Amino acid sequence: MLEVKDLSFSYGRRKKDVLSHFSLSLQPGQVYGLLGKNGTGKSTLLYLMSGLLTPRKGQVMYRGTDVRRRLPVTLGDLFLVPEEFELPSVTLNRYIKLTSGFYPRFSTEDMKRYLDLFDLDTDVNLGALSMGQKKKVFMCFALATHTSLLLMDEPTNGLDIPGKSQFRKLIASGMDEERCVVISTHQVRDIDRMLDHIVIIDESRVLLDRSVSDICAAFSFRESDDPALAERALYALPSLQGNSLMLPNERGEETEINLELLFGAALAMPERIAAMFHS
Repeated sequence: MLEVKDLSFSYGRRKKDVLSHFSLSLQPGQVYGLLGKNGTGKSTLLYLMSGLLTPRKGQVMYRGTDVRRRLPVTLGDLFLVPEEFELPSVTLNRYIKLTSGFYPRFSTEDMKRYLDLFDLDTDVNLGALSMGQKKKVFMCFALATHTSLLLMDEPTNGLDIPGKSQFRKLIASGMDEERCVVISTHQVRDIDRMLDHIVIIDESRVLLDRSVSDICAAFSFRESDDPALAERALYALPSLQGNSLMLPNERGEETEINLELLFGAALAMPERIAAMFHS
């Protein structure tokens, strides 16, 4: 669906590259988690994918078309939800009438259904909403466009605990086999149960690019206070139960992914983690 080809980008000629010779491919029907340390270029990558920034070298191809051409057929089929944004002081009904026409598959019926998840309606005045409420409304609009590609930068920032749970339901209700969703975040616990694929980047390198099923086949994740088990762990973090452990999955156990452990392990020992998928 989307291919990032040998991309290099910096915010000025004399600035250090944020991304250098970076490549990545995305497939439809997947929810991707894009993980990386602050400042590693996650937000920049999303803006490059949407065509809002121009790479110094390389290109981003969406369905065979360079996104920097900003063609209507491309712009009507992708949507970016940035971490920070402004909405006009109009009713949501008015906003929908003004902007939904840019998206050929926009569904007012689905918009209302998504708003119901957050106990909101189309009569609200956008200018009177809190930042958290604006984010909920904007994410509902993003899903209702039914674009094939949806890019979301730190979508759970500003949401309370019920809002984060509602967000997970929102994404689940808006997915289909043709849609690709990319969620860039550092709040991994908010999204770990909803992802199909994990991409971890650091200093222009892709440290890990694997499906959740492949990751859980290679590693098991568990809580234990057993010192012997901790000795065998590839990576460990203290927890209330003793330790959160990431171990080689030698017995084919089924465990739920722990993104915090996986992220720490990928940063601490990238070569070893990568090698385990090619052993």
